Amino acid sequence: MKKISIMIPCYNEVENVGPMSEAVVKIMTEELSQYDFELLFIDNCSQDGTRDKLEEICASNRKIKAIFNVTNFGQFNSPFYGMCQTTGDCTISMCCDFQDPVEMIPKFVKEWENGYRIVSGIKTSSRENGFIYFLRTVYYKMIKNMSSVKMIEHFTGFGLYDKSFITLISQLDDPIPFLRGIVAEYGFKRKDIAYEQAQRRAGKTSNNFYSLYDAAMLSITSYTKVGLRLATLLGFISSGISLVIALIYLILKLTHWDQFGAGYAPMVIGVFILGSLQLFFIGLLGEYILNINTRVMHRPLVVEEKRINFDED
Repeated sequence: MKKISIMIPCYNEVENVGPMSEAVVKIMTEELSQYDFELLFIDNCSQDGTRDKLEEICASNRKIKAIFNVTNFGQFNSPFYGMCQTTGDCTISMCCDFQDPVEMIPKFVKEWENGYRIVSGIKTSSRENGFIYFLRTVYYKMIKNMSSVKMIEHFTGFGLYDKSFITLISQLDDPIPFLRGIVAEYGFKRKDIAYEQAQRRAGKTSNNFYSLYDAAMLSITSYTKVGLRLATLLGFISSGISLVIALIYLILKLTHWDQFGAGYAPMVIGVFILGSLQLFFIGLLGEYILNINTRVMHRPLVVEEKRINFDED
């Protein structure tokens, strides 16, 4: 009997873990009863009682497992690590807030049985804030055009992954993995299925400007060279323009141009423009260096505090 793993990362989801576990178990027992399954929650150090609720859920069903992290390891490391701890013939990764519909699970499994190694859920529409969805669209298109890897638009990681892919990512040894880029990079036989992203069922999202910025910078510094190449190109152009302006002002000064004092405005504007370009690209270079520094330190993806219902394994 084939085994399906469902991996659900959570952080402060005390109102959602119970209904989510019930919904997944119902789908697996009623619509996919021909498969064995495990449901793994990986908790990223919740502070709202989520862990106590998970303890109760795991005690009532041995097929439901949990991993508790000692601290919050971020929105990428924790789910990536959770996927690597699954034991099924395939793994389905989904959010705990019901924005990833559980009704998609049978559709994913069907395509997996048709021979696809990865089945990706693609958001074609969303009930979230329209402006936020627009910004996400712009971001995805920008990354897709900047990267040599063909990035997948509106793919958040929600989908099914064959065991062969799970084995691959377990061997990558990457301390800051970006799953969306890895899926696009390694070219497994993939099927995309469209869905509408629902509204969060309960609770408050942990996403904010910093977390969204962190995601954008990770994708840019991991999968694009455009920023560095643009910095180099504009640096050459700016230095050339500066040299020309400096020579012109030197000549005017030597010829004792009477009105020279009135011509400082272009120079001042030029200094501000060049200075702003320098500051921007210094910041961008800093992001690349931070990415390199994190990889060189090579800290673990997560550190576990506790495991529940892994005794049989």
